[in-house]
Amino acid sequence: MRPGRYHRPVRVLLVSANTERVNMVALPLGLGLVAAATRRAGHDVTCVDLLGAADPLAAVRDAIRGARPEVIGVSVRNIDDQCRESPRFLLARVKEVVDECRACSAAPIVLGGAGYSIFPEEALDYLGADLGVVGDGEVAFPALLDRLRRGVDPAGLPGVVVPGGGTAQPEFPRDLDDLPLWDPSLAAVADPADPDLWIPVQSRRGCPNDCSYCSTARIQGRAIRCRSPRLVVDEVRRLGAAGFRRFYFVDNSFNIPESHALELCRHLATIEPRVTWRCILYPHLVGAELVAAMAAAGCVEVSLGFESACPEVLREMNKRFLPEDVRAAVALLKAHRIRCMGFLLLGGPGETRESVEASLAFAASLALDALRVTVGLRIYPGTPLAHRAVADGVIASEEDLLQPRFYLAPGLEPWIHERLAGTR
Repeated sequence: MRPGRYHRPVRVLLVSANTERVNMVALPLGLGLVAAATRRAGHDVTCVDLLGAADPLAAVRDAIRGARPEVIGVSVRNIDDQCRESPRFLLARVKEVVDECRACSAAPIVLGGAGYSIFPEEALDYLGADLGVVGDGEVAFPALLDRLRRGVDPAGLPGVVVPGGGTAQPEFPRDLDDLPLWDPSLAAVADPADPDLWIPVQSRRGCPNDCSYCSTARIQGRAIRCRSPRLVVDEVRRLGAAGFRRFYFVDNSFNIPESHALELCRHLATIEPRVTWRCILYPHLVGAELVAAMAAAGCVEVSLGFESACPEVLREMNKRFLPEDVRAAVALLKAHRIRCMGFLLLGGPGETRESVEASLAFAASLALDALRVTVGLRIYPGTPLAHRAVADGVIASEEDLLQPRFYLAPGLEPWIHERLAGTR
């Protein structure tokens, strides 16, 4: 790019391309955090969320006309819907958005978002964008803008993807307190009266659990990085005062580390008037002290992905808990009147008809408030499941997996679909 083309501040348009409403309203938290960091770096930022747009492409055209961007960022939340029976490839809609941006503006298009970080080179090629950002976008995107402003080649910049040049490994900053926690632009698309709205809050990043099928570490890194609980709760308190009463901690495992979760709960319990919230728990060693603290702090619902009741299947998934850990966690949650939504993930390596029946019977015995059953495991690149799928002849070693592919243990079809009819 030509030196001097960009002048400080750079005019930036950030587009949240997600148009899926599944289970709850999904506010574009990641895009909002990148917007806040980009403003902090001195640039002019306009955001557009396509989730509520009656005509998403018209919304893109209007935003470009109003912002006159010098750089356009497009956030990719999901690649597909992870449904094996009738998968929907969601990048096809994102491509329409990218094509519309290209038709309306000469600005370079930069991809980012959780879904994009799983397939950086493949998605960049499919969508036809100019550049991509993986990892913590609050760090990489402003650094990329600085390179573009100065006309410096961005190749090699940590977390930046260039066509044909691969991905420069992202840097995951240890101190999240240096990064924004919320952006006011998110509140502009949120209605406190919406009964489906839960305001997303992220108090930590990174996952060391290494589940065989999971892509989280590819997005956030393995090392756990925590924000200061006091700063997190100060933001929740401020949003509560603005009328938002329901919050969703999107941390992949709220209870890891437990010390961080306990401190969060102690601070949350001081908020007046009281807020309510939900979170995700990893079912290993869920302590009585923590569950009591969660209830006292306003927790009303927990998602518990226990996936199977078969120890052998759990071992194949590299889970660190057993069915008795799940039962103990559910008993604690029930004792404190916290709703519990369970998740079963059936069909992975080692799954049999007998293990499926055992898992269904186990889930029924828990008397959960809700249960979601998924058949088949989405195969993501670089995971142990992907290596197993190659060894078992499910996929070829050269497949890039951008188009959704799934692992389902042999001998389960068509029986498993008939068995689950009416239970999901």
